[in-house]
Amino acid sequence: MTDTLTILGLESSCDDTAAAVVRVEADGRAEILASIVAGQAELHAAFGGVVPEIAARAHVEKLDLCAEQALAEAGLGLGDLDAVAVTAGPGLIGGVLAGVMFAKGLAAGAGLPLVGVNHLAGHALTPRLTDGAAFPYLMLLVSGGHCQFLIARGGEDFTRLGGTIDDAPGEAFDKAARLMGLSQPGGPAVEACARRGDATRFKLPRPLLDRPGCDMSFSGLKTALLRTRDKLVAEHGGLREGDRADLAASFQAAIADVLAEKSRRALAIYNAFNPPRPTFAVAGGVAG
Repeated sequence: MTDTLTILGLESSCDDTAAAVVRVEADGRAEILASIVAGQAELHAAFGGVVPEIAARAHVEKLDLCAEQALAEAGLGLGDLDAVAVTAGPGLIGGVLAGVMFAKGLAAGAGLPLVGVNHLAGHALTPRLTDGAAFPYLMLLVSGGHCQFLIARGGEDFTRLGGTIDDAPGEAFDKAARLMGLSQPGGPAVEACARRGDATRFKLPRPLLDRPGCDMSFSGLKTALLRTRDKLVAEHGGLREGDRADLAASFQAAIADVLAEKSRRALAIYNAFNPPRPTFAVAGGVAG
């Protein structure tokens, strides 16, 4: 790279509309000049999860505003950009299409190149941007619909060690929250409820820990939670607050145990390559 590049990035793959301006120096160092996120939690709260049609319409309403605010925060105009980048998948198809069509129009009108970005590759490369992580590093990618272990060797060079074969953790948390009568998004709601509970009360399964490898499964854990909840409801005529808190804590502990053990296995595989600067990173919408 011989010149500085300034890029407007757009994201609309699920329920957050986002725009950011990134500057990449000639030596490869990158800086986030601006980042704007418009959430949709209130729009979906009454439905127990993200409604794709509602999300897509909200993206259409917010994409131009987010882009405008990001450029203003960075103190730049369209004429200062070298390219427009946009999430091109995977994701909710309506939201992805909204973002891609807006980005195409913006790039064409400004005479700028358009770059389509793989949603998961974007997550996997986040440590390069935020912390300057050196290749190769081990990545636990946890987003709403995806969870996988990757060895990132380059911008387009990833080795997949394993991942979920059914529900991803984010999806499992959302479904668990609905089963327990908690709000959405499920992750924060389950976590808040779990703080008041006893994680050892219910012996929920740790799927696939009895098998080698880094693959994960959380569908059976969700079913075990459902059966335990139904038993409590039958015994007490409803789900008491103490029972709900203990269920949330037990469910969260089960997922944490699986992720911890699978991370240890992935680290063993990764360290066998003797990386010069061993790094284990976690990124994605569920990483926080």
